[in-house]
Amino acid sequence: MQERLIFTADHALFRDQVRKFVQKEITPHVDHWRRQGRVDREVFAKAGQQGFLLMWASEEYGGCALTDLRYEQILYEELIRHGDIGVFFTLHSRIVAPYLQRFGTEQQCQQYLPGCVRGETILAVAMTEPDAGSDLAGMRARVEDAGDHWLLNGSKIYISNGLNADLFVVAARTQPDQKYAIGLFLVEAQWPGIHRTPLEKMGLDAQDTVIVYFDNVRVPKTNTLGDPTKGFAYLAHGLAEERLLGACQSLAHAQVAFDLTLEYVKERTAFGKPIGTFQNSRFTLAELRCQLDCQQTWVDQLVLQMNAGQLSAEAAAGAKLLTSELEGRVMDECVQLHGSAGYMEEYRISRMYRDARISRIFAGTSEIMKEIIGRSLGLDDRKLK
Repeated sequence: MQERLIFTADHALFRDQVRKFVQKEITPHVDHWRRQGRVDREVFAKAGQQGFLLMWASEEYGGCALTDLRYEQILYEELIRHGDIGVFFTLHSRIVAPYLQRFGTEQQCQQYLPGCVRGETILAVAMTEPDAGSDLAGMRARVEDAGDHWLLNGSKIYISNGLNADLFVVAARTQPDQKYAIGLFLVEAQWPGIHRTPLEKMGLDAQDTVIVYFDNVRVPKTNTLGDPTKGFAYLAHGLAEERLLGACQSLAHAQVAFDLTLEYVKERTAFGKPIGTFQNSRFTLAELRCQLDCQQTWVDQLVLQMNAGQLSAEAAAGAKLLTSELEGRVMDECVQLHGSAGYMEEYRISRMYRDARISRIFAGTSEIMKEIIGRSLGLDDRKLK
């Protein structure tokens, strides 16, 4: 692996701290969590005690005001290498919690952020619907104004952290006759009228993914995030960071698969010699090594751009597109190099192959990423007609 130049001595110390935590608190439990379909809630609290959740939050809320995305990148990499890709700390910390930071009132932040920092209040975002995936304008979940509260009805699907979640950020339509009049609402999971059903998935076995039903749920007006008609813009606000984080995840996952396979082909023999000595193995791994290094160098630079507030939507989309596609290629080649063993559940590469397939779909499909990039080139049919 090519030397990475974006990290300092402080980052190296943090990586060592994370690695020790993961090896102690996560590695021994991964098989159990994958069988039960979710991680134990307690691991969030343990991560909170170490300061690994909402690192960007101010000391006022119990955080350490650490906004440098490289620390989250390191957390991702060590979680995936020594733990499991289905442990979604980053969803909690960098995708959902920032809605409170950006659009919440001081009262809302005081009420919820300290528990999120400690890992006692687990977060999820309820955006996607059975009939409205990438097309958020087709959303059917709605709230009705009932004086001092809203009445929330509808359903949301593919909700990660859904079983463990204590607090949902729910997107719902506020004005039926206006396509983009959507609001965001802080909805506590224990309120009456909320029902959750686990979903069976191809991979990410340790990640608790659910469909959530809202039946006349009373949401206090004080739990509205910002303007109840501007949720569409609010949802778009963090998409570039989310897609860059997805790129970090894909590369970390692919890198672990590569390393596992490199070790395997050095030890597995055929016709009296290690299969890694055959030209096909050497050429395949050499090509993957180059592609991983190239993508890692670019993504690392985009992380620095994100820190500087200069990350563009197009660059984030490009990173998400290329890294998720590369992750898929790496997994396929690595299973092939494992031979029949790669098809067996006892080998980690088999599980990783299944886990990786969602990367080209969530946070915007590869096709949506291409649309974003293509339109940035001026290739928009609305403008070229």
